[in-house]
Order: sequence, then structure tokens, then C-alpha cells
Amino acid sequence: MNKKRTNTFWIRTPPWIIIGSVIVLVPIFVFWTLDNIQRQKDATTHLLLEKGAALIRSFEAGARTGMMGMMGMRSGGGFQLQRLLMETAQQPDIVYIMVTDMDGVIHAHSDPEKIASIHGRDLDLMDLSQSRDLHWRRLPNPAGADIFEVYRAFAPARSPSQRSFRHMLPDLRGPQTLMKDNDESIPDQIIFVGLDMGPIEAAQKEETQHILIMASILLLIGFGGISSIFLFQAYRSAKSSLTRIKAFSDSVVENMPIGLAALDMDEHIISFNQTAESILQIPADQALGKKSHDVLPPSFQSLLDDDSPSKGIIEKELDCILKDGRTIPMDISISRLEEDNGIFLGWIILFRDLTEVQSLKREIELNQRLASIGQLAAGVAHEIRNPLSSIKGFATYFRDRYKDIPEDRKTAEIMVQEVERLNRVIGQLLEFARPVTIQKKLILIHTLIQHSLKMIERDAREKNISINTEIPPDLPEVSLDMDRMNQVLLNLYLNAVEAMRDGGKLTLQIKPDNEFQRLKILITDTGQGIDQKDLAHIFDPYFTTKQSGTGLGLAIVRKIIESHKGEIRVESEVGHGTKVMIFLPYS
Repeated sequence: MNKKRTNTFWIRTPPWIIIGSVIVLVPIFVFWTLDNIQRQKDATTHLLLEKGAALIRSFEAGARTGMMGMMGMRSGGGFQLQRLLMETAQQPDIVYIMVTDMDGVIHAHSDPEKIASIHGRDLDLMDLSQSRDLHWRRLPNPAGADIFEVYRAFAPARSPSQRSFRHMLPDLRGPQTLMKDNDESIPDQIIFVGLDMGPIEAAQKEETQHILIMASILLLIGFGGISSIFLFQAYRSAKSSLTRIKAFSDSVVENMPIGLAALDMDEHIISFNQTAESILQIPADQALGKKSHDVLPPSFQSLLDDDSPSKGIIEKELDCILKDGRTIPMDISISRLEEDNGIFLGWIILFRDLTEVQSLKREIELNQRLASIGQLAAGVAHEIRNPLSSIKGFATYFRDRYKDIPEDRKTAEIMVQEVERLNRVIGQLLEFARPVTIQKKLILIHTLIQHSLKMIERDAREKNISINTEIPPDLPEVSLDMDRMNQVLLNLYLNAVEAMRDGGKLTLQIKPDNEFQRLKILITDTGQGIDQKDLAHIFDPYFTTKQSGTGLGLAIVRKIIESHKGEIRVESEVGHGTKVMIFLPYS
């Protein structure tokens, strides 16, 4: 009975409807099938390309921090790069990683036996080295699946925020240029990353078969199936877009340069970014899900308990006491989270550490105050110097005139000595007030140290002070004004010698800081040390704890160091000596 009805249906159905349906459906499903296969190929290429690009960026980032830079490769860093290449290539889907020069000669390879061989004869390596473009190609592999090769000029990586890789991908059906980076440095080496396409091709083949089966099934179920396919595709596309948007927003929140904590309506922490972890010194896994008053400083909670956030955004600068007892000045902003219909969701707390900002403000104020003092000192010094010359002349005259009267002669000599002392003070005033002029030239630091130490050897011997030096023999030449730096070192030596009244040890150490391209000079003594309340003022003009001091020595020292674009720091404790650290750039 059913068979008869079925036959009747096909007999009564006009042939042109069946033919027309086939004519309409077949091209649609063929197009859909081929399009999905191509999409799968493109997605595969995207996946491999992103992985290759990530590997290249990781090596470039390492070169930027000095771990495997181009210079390091020629002077010993090549071993680190070779070892890193070999360890990374142990992953099952990586065939090889290599670095070549512009002639194709391999300098580093995950397979050490291939070092010094040639790769990329069919490529214009010279043209590649003139840009930062990323390229890829597919190479046949007689031993197995094809190799997906990603290559580019080898150069230090830039910030991920400056290269939107995913948004710059063009048609990937052949070797294409994928992204451009306007960097003024032109590298002279090429990095190649070869990825195994075997697992990808197997998955692609399986997916292709699945697509063909689905196309056949959809062809049988007709227009209803077509509609379902379009709805399913739309759903997948929307889900993928939402996933990307969520990932992007999560990345933005996590990498914000200010701390962020989000609270729900019950004041439980639901978001806690990296900056918040760094400022509050609390890991995110220990903060998420807990009540705000158990994690955030009391200052934050007092603002939340206030009614102000309910009226809008509240912004305040407060000194916040953290859980570990530290006090940090912060700029805090609290606002409510609400839906479009006004339903309350929670709070957003943004906060920023103002320690560096306040330190910079204090330094600017100090520089302005020192500039004003310097100008005043220069004017006063000029006005005083002329009368002092006259006083010294009269004192010398009376000393010679009454040389036969010991008491008068002694009085005149004291006047001459005091005038000379005042002249020295005025000379230091003028030197402090004038801009420091330096004449740099390349010198060996050993020469500077030996010359400066000779000037205090006698005083050190008389006070039973031993001098120890720790100077590496292979220090690079440094661009300095030798006379000015000799003045700096001599001033610091004399301060150390005066602090060791009962003898002691003066130690001078020099350490290269290649990471920051600078030289570190340490001068340590075992003297009486400096009181903590005085330590913050030792570089202030006219501040001194010596009875005969002028208070300008260290101020001038700091000015000379800063004119060399260097930095000076002092650490001291009463009864435990003093350490002076000088940081000078190589050039």
C-alpha cells in the first residue's frame, strides 16, 4: 500500500520539478562543498602560518633582550641559539628551524649536521633582507608529508599591539606577503621554520570526506537542509566572532597599564588583571571569587562603602596601606556597572601607582630649587670676590710690614688664609652655578682609576687605610671627560678617607652592565656611615655635616655625573660604612 502511494507520488510529480530542483540544488551544494573545502585549506594555512610567525617572533624577542641577537651569534651567543633551535624542534610537528645569511649559508640549524650547508637557492634572499615582510611556501617532501615553510628577515620583535597579525592576512592560496613592519633596521639574516603538514593533511582529508557526506545528505533533504546549513553557518560565524571579540576584550583588560578590579553586586571580585596583581602583590587566583574587603586595601573599601559611587564616577588620590604593610600613593577611580535598562551589575575599580609620578615631581621641584639657588649663588659670588681681593691685598701688605712683630704677622696670615678659603668656596659656588661643560673621549677605565688613586695613596697610608681594587681586565673603552671624572672620584675618595678616622678599608669595584650598555663603579668604605635622616640631603647644595665643609662637593659630583648621562646612588648605615654606586653609559 505504502509502496503504491510512493509510486503514485513520483508519477504525479512533474518531471520538470525534479529536474529543476536538481539543477538548483546541485550547483548550490557543489559550490558550498568546494567553498568549505577551500575554507578548510585556508584555515589550515592560517594555523600553520600563525604557528610559524609565533616561533619567529619568539626568537626575535630573545634577540631584543640580548639572549640571541645577531652580534651574540657571532661572539658566543650562537651556541645558545643552536641549543634553543634543537630543543624547540623536538616538538613532533616541527621539521626544522634554521637561520641563514643572505647567501643561503646556514649559520644555525635544529639539525647540527646541516650547519654550513645551503638553503633557499630559489629565493631572492637579498631582497628578503631589505624588508620585514613575512613569507611562506609549501615544499614537497619525498620522505613523507609536505613541509609548510615560514621565513622572514631575522630582526628584533616589536610590541604585539603594533602588529595585528590576524587582521592583515590576505588570500593564502600561494606564497604571499603577509605583513609589513616599518622598521628602520635592516637585518642581514633570514630565519626559516619548517612545519610538518602530515597531521594537518590527515585532518583536512577527514574533514573533506565529512563535508562530502554532509553535502550528499543535505542534497537529499532539499530546501529544508539548505536552510539548516545557512543557519548553521551563520551560527558558527557568530560564535567565532563572539569568541574573537571576547578574547580581544580579555586581552585588553589583562594588559591594561593600570590596575583593574571588577566586583559583582555582592562585592565579590570577578576580574583582576596583571597590573592589579603587580601593584597589590596579590595573585589573581587568590583574589577571584573573594569579597573585596578580604583582598583590596581598606582605602578602596571605604570608597565603596560611601554613597558616592551610586551617584556616578568617583576619583581620588589616596595613600593606600597594603596587606604587607607598604604604603603606596594611588589614583583610584570607581564607577558602577549597569545594563541599558539601569539594572545594577557591580563596580569597576581602576587604580594606578603614583610612586614614580610623585618622585618625578619631587625631582623637578628639586631641580628648579637648585637652579634658583645656583643663579643666586653666582650673583653673590661675583659681588663677594672683588672685595675679597682687596682684603687679601691689605692682609698681605700688613703681614710683610709687621713681619718683625710675631703677633701682628700671625694675625695677618690668618686673614690671608681665611680669604683664600673664602675664595675656594666662591670658586665652588661659581662652578656649581655654571653649566657643566664636558669634553668626552674614549679612555681606558684602568688609566682613570690608577691616576685618581695615586692622589690619595699618601693620605690613606697615614690613616692606616688599605685600598682594594676589583677591576676586570677586559673592560671596554668608555667615552668620558677624564678631568671631570677624576674630580668626581677624588671627591668621593676623600669623603671615604675622612669617614675612616681610625683606619679601615676602601674598596673600588668596576662591573660592566652589558644589558643596559653601561659601566657600574662601586666605592665602598668601612667608615662611620651616614645617618638615614641625612642620606636624602647629601646632594643638596650647602648641606654638610663637616665643620670645614662647604656642602657643594657632592652637589658638583652629581652634576658632573648627570652631564655624562649617568646616575649616582648612595647606600649607607651608621657604623657600617657607605657604598657609592656610579652608573655611566659606554658612550
